[in-house]
Amino acid sequence: MQDAIVKRLIQAEVVRQKRTVNLIASENYVSSAVLAALGSVFTNKYAEGYPGGRYYGGNVVVDRVEKLCQARALQLFKLQPADWAVNVQPLSGSPANLAVYLATVPPGGKIMGLKLEHGGHLTHGHPVSASGKLWSPVVYEVDRATEQLDYAAVEAQAIRERPTVIVAGFTAYPRVVDWAAFRRIADRSGSLLMVDLSHLAGLVAGGVYPSPFPFADVVTTTTHKTLRGPRGAMIFSRRTRRGARHGGLDLPQKIDRAVFPGWQGGPHINQIAATAVALGEAARPAFKKYVRQVIKNTQALGEDLRQRGWRLVTGGTDSHLILVDTWLGGGGPSGRAASEALERRGIIVNKNSLPFDSRPPADPSGIRLGFAAETTRGATEATARHVARKIDTILKSIRPK
Repeated sequence: MQDAIVKRLIQAEVVRQKRTVNLIASENYVSSAVLAALGSVFTNKYAEGYPGGRYYGGNVVVDRVEKLCQARALQLFKLQPADWAVNVQPLSGSPANLAVYLATVPPGGKIMGLKLEHGGHLTHGHPVSASGKLWSPVVYEVDRATEQLDYAAVEAQAIRERPTVIVAGFTAYPRVVDWAAFRRIADRSGSLLMVDLSHLAGLVAGGVYPSPFPFADVVTTTTHKTLRGPRGAMIFSRRTRRGARHGGLDLPQKIDRAVFPGWQGGPHINQIAATAVALGEAARPAFKKYVRQVIKNTQALGEDLRQRGWRLVTGGTDSHLILVDTWLGGGGPSGRAASEALERRGIIVNKNSLPFDSRPPADPSGIRLGFAAETTRGATEATARHVARKIDTILKSIRPK
């Protein structure tokens, strides 16, 4: 690289990543093959439209790449092309979610999603997001006592509100989600069931977390996080929803039109090529072994922290992430203080609001920890327990007197 400044910045980031313990639950490390595809000549090509229907010439090879990515996506999640379609063009998770709403919810219509502080996402109807500005948000919460989903309460609220879309699948909820319960809720409220699988896609693909596909109408997911691909997204949609039609189009057609031209322009073909590589990697036996280890490592981390006196939201985890109450009602550091202290010692986490948090989002009561990235580096349960001891030592050193 001839640009010395950018070269130095890249090298600095390589050093930073190598010298830190990465416990960001939404991050991972891609393979050299994924990086090679991401930096390939496909970045030169403009490809507005879809395979066989582009608005630019010269897309013969591009069409093959996109079709390959779609086929691998369906195969990985054991979906039949006759029943499911997949759009692999969304640039990231937030545009993917917004495209689904654009396709299915009339302006001002209701979107029902988990409250952000309880583990939801900005694009599940938060007021600062376009999802809460263009549509009417309906917020459900976890149970105050258990900090877990109360499906009966969610059902009662959904029947009362009758949202167009119910969103399940979350960014900071450590327990297994009952997808069948959400299907029942959607049926009884007359809603479309959308699952945001962004954090869980790799776990589902690897067989260590229940699949939502038998129950959902639409599934969105990012392609990084536990799926270990480039930063991108996909939208899976049923070809029929109990015989329903959507404005004369079936659901996949409406979603395709919402992605392009409704929400974005030309897709990033280099990103789609890299996603195809990652999906191929996720179909291998080694990936199943990897995600099993992710669960073991995360549970070992959480249990060790719990034994050392730190409160875990819901009491533990069934997935790749845990939420730790560092504030402990004023007996420990805030989430921001904890995050900053850990980073000074080479452990990277993110501060995170907890259910019914009394502290502001900029300085909440807890932190979110994930072990997908470190497991990619070869971490074991022993590694996780060692990291837990370091976290415990650092956090206790900054406890308020």
